[in-house]
Amino acid sequence: MGQDKLKVGLVYGGKSGEHEVSLSTAFAVMNAFDFDKYELIPFYISKQGSWRIGSTLNAPFTQQEDLKLVDGEDTQSALNAVFSRLYGQEKPTVDIMFPLLHGTYGEDGTIQGLFEMADIPYVGTGVLTSAAGMDKVVMKKLFAEAGLPQCEYSYFNRSQWNRSEHELLQQIEHKLGYPSFVKPANLGSSVGISKAKNRGQLREAIQTALRFDDKIIVEEFVDAREVEVSVLGSDEPMASVPGEIVSSSEYYDYAAKYTDGQSQMQIPADIDPDTADQLRELAITAFRAIEGDGITRADFFFRRSDGKILINEVNTMPGFTPFSMYPLLWRETGVSYRELLDRMIELGLERYNRKHALLYENQV
Repeated sequence: MGQDKLKVGLVYGGKSGEHEVSLSTAFAVMNAFDFDKYELIPFYISKQGSWRIGSTLNAPFTQQEDLKLVDGEDTQSALNAVFSRLYGQEKPTVDIMFPLLHGTYGEDGTIQGLFEMADIPYVGTGVLTSAAGMDKVVMKKLFAEAGLPQCEYSYFNRSQWNRSEHELLQQIEHKLGYPSFVKPANLGSSVGISKAKNRGQLREAIQTALRFDDKIIVEEFVDAREVEVSVLGSDEPMASVPGEIVSSSEYYDYAAKYTDGQSQMQIPADIDPDTADQLRELAITAFRAIEGDGITRADFFFRRSDGKILINEVNTMPGFTPFSMYPLLWRETGVSYRELLDRMIELGLERYNRKHALLYENQV
């Protein structure tokens, strides 16, 4: 059967601030793969953006550090392997690419565009969905168009801030009040997020966020439970049971998500069945609002004062680390980690085949 194994290119690392998270995800995914069905080819992208391709694997690495030490060839060799279909190789080097890159250059549509240009199937959401899911402002506009309830927010870019700092601070205070949350518009995993309780903290939080992005979003504080739903599919997506995050810190920041292991996940969430069904329906609405295809995790606020459900955001490349909600929700729903990986690969191949059935020039 060895000859019939699907060759999967596992792409990890990357230039974003979430490089280490990507390594954790890649190591967890690699150890969950069924090596009777797949061969893995590791593609490591350094923090500087250079690529390395390793030898074909028929078993996972034993240590996470080995992911960085692929006895690899240089960027040119790695990209030659990615673009092998365009070079006319009879059998492509890789059958499908599996990007496990979090944040900038990974889940923002850029690597997806590279794979589209290389004419190679890939796992996860496409270019448009990835880009829309990464930009919190664009995402919120699409949610509004779909009629999804969400919290109040303001946004602006660096030049507007430099030109009209005082006016923007006044507008934010008038519209959102305190406390409020300041976020880079295009960064995942809660990097660069601050909570502001007064004008001094708000100004400082904006300066911090501007270190990570040129566009900033400020959101009103919502006293709420944080509930998440995993979505999987394309035209007929499925939603998992909801799970709840009980954060170890004042809010669900980077350390709470990935490093301290102290945040509690309650799966399934302790909510009534009707609310759970509503959350699953809203998660699918959010998935469709950004033209989802593959996977997303939808994050909601369940407001304590009146029980209203507000969409917070969707994540198109949720983590697969041991602390990650996405696979744990599916496990509770009856889909194992390994089955999940199988389905994600199937969806990537199905999308590739659908696109190849389309006409790209006037052939009639």
